[in-house]
Amino acid sequence: MVTRLSHFPIFVRDQASAYDFYVNKLGFEVRTDAEMGNGFRWLTVGPKTQPDIEIILMPIYGPMAIEGAGAMMEKLQEIGALGAGVFQVDDCRATYEDLKAKGVQFKGEPEEQFYGIEAIMMDDSGNWFSMTQPKPH
Repeated sequence: MVTRLSHFPIFVRDQASAYDFYVNKLGFEVRTDAEMGNGFRWLTVGPKTQPDIEIILMPIYGPMAIEGAGAMMEKLQEIGALGAGVFQVDDCRATYEDLKAKGVQFKGEPEEQFYGIEAIMMDDSGNWFSMTQPKPH
């Protein structure tokens, strides 16, 4: 029986740049940063308030990539076809202003939705995320 999700990948063009984005801009902490051999770096991060999840910053190019797949993934990222999920926040408008000041790109300002307040943000590889402040129940 599956009991929980512990790791999931976000495909990135450059791990050093993704490290800067997720750690220095979003404030995530590094969970694992290890060389695995053959030039492969196992790099995971996660929100400080959610210690049981590891986001794998998986390179689209490199020794573990399937030949030709990196270029296809990069094209999908360029056209905004890869949405990676939802990052939950306590105050969407304040977080939007903070991240925007740090250079994070957004598709627009926070807006009221039926499920809460949402702004769509992009990471440095072109993956998009919903940044959502859930509506109180």
